[in-house]
Amino acid sequence: MKVMKWEDSKKGYENYLKLEKSLSQNSVAAYINDINKLVDFLETSQKRVTPERVKLQHLKSFVEWLNERGVSPRTQARTISGIKSFYKYLLIEGKISSDPTALLESPKIGRKLPDILSMEEIDTLIDAIDLEKPEGQRNKAMLETLYSCGLRVSELVNLKLTNLFFDQGFIKIEGKADKERLVPVSNRAVEEINKYMNGYRKKLKIHKESENILFLNRRGKKLSRVMVFTIIKNLSQKINLDKKISPHTFRHSFATHLINGGADLRAVQEMLGHESILTTEIYTHIDRDYLKDTIHQYHPRS
Repeated sequence: MKVMKWEDSKKGYENYLKLEKSLSQNSVAAYINDINKLVDFLETSQKRVTPERVKLQHLKSFVEWLNERGVSPRTQARTISGIKSFYKYLLIEGKISSDPTALLESPKIGRKLPDILSMEEIDTLIDAIDLEKPEGQRNKAMLETLYSCGLRVSELVNLKLTNLFFDQGFIKIEGKADKERLVPVSNRAVEEINKYMNGYRKKLKIHKESENILFLNRRGKKLSRVMVFTIIKNLSQKINLDKKISPHTFRHSFATHLINGGADLRAVQEMLGHESILTTEIYTHIDRDYLKDTIHQYHPRS
């Protein structure tokens, strides 16, 4: 079998992730970084091993190396997952005859349940928006949409005017790997979006490339993800919220409130755009914790 070079293998893997798996640039960079960590380890250990000559023992030593450097079990698991994906690619392409990662175990990690907001906290956060400021109505419309549709922050900032179907009560979302889905939109979100579009947005000098983008900054361009994070962080500080939150917290809260209200798990999976039902099931764990706490608090035999 032909001897491989790490750079050539990584380049082929990168193209595979982009073209075959349709991953975002950020995701591709994260996967390549996982391989770079392994290469760094092999070089610092004087183990000048080419990709096809890596054995299970090399990989076990690599995990020990990560552990010695204080890398958390969760990050270790993510890195191992990336390396497994790389060797799966090499196997598919016929560049290796056996997968050295097949018996490589990831560290045991507890499933971290995401922080969520109560309805009262969401209302308090949105009510704290200063509507006297020009961008106030935009921020209100944005957070209502983020929560009522359970969007990822990337989906929010890329939401297009041509994907708003308010007459039918839906918006079309272009999610991960360019997969599209229809999500119901609440009457309150529609009302706030219309106020924003008829006010702040109309007064902007809109950049040509952003004409079809719903939420814009003061320069008439698409909002950045960082800007949405900053807006939420500032509101959180303003109301002295004792929780670490981000745009994703609204998505977690959306899903949890639906599950707590009795929504079908498959329907929630569809609205969130999860490829696997297993990803959605984390919200049933939150629901169970809520039920358990309720029993402990109110049941006479608890």
